[in-house]
Amino acid sequence: MLYDDIEEVLTTVYDPEIPVNIVALGLVYELEVDEHTGKVKIIMTLTAPGCPVGGEIVEEVQDKVRAVEGVNDVYVHLTFDPPWDRDMMSEEAKLELGFL
Repeated sequence: MLYDDIEEVLTTVYDPEIPVNIVALGLVYELEVDEHTGKVKIIMTLTAPGCPVGGEIVEEVQDKVRAVEGVNDVYVHLTFDPPWDRDMMSEEAKLELGFL
């Protein structure tokens, strides 16, 4: 399924300041995939509004998702509502970063 392929590729995108992928960090709020048209909408955030590598992360998400076979259009919407906090991280990410 296209959704699964996209979700998998998102786990290869890392915040360069934190050695955990953006999915485990809880930065991806929503993933919408139209399997018929190949249109993808991603609503995501960053760990902080002033994140110095934010543009790079969004660009990497767009490039990697666009490269998935069957994807024709990618729209990434960056939001800070709700603001990200550590509680949004997966248990695995919290363990890896020593928060548990």
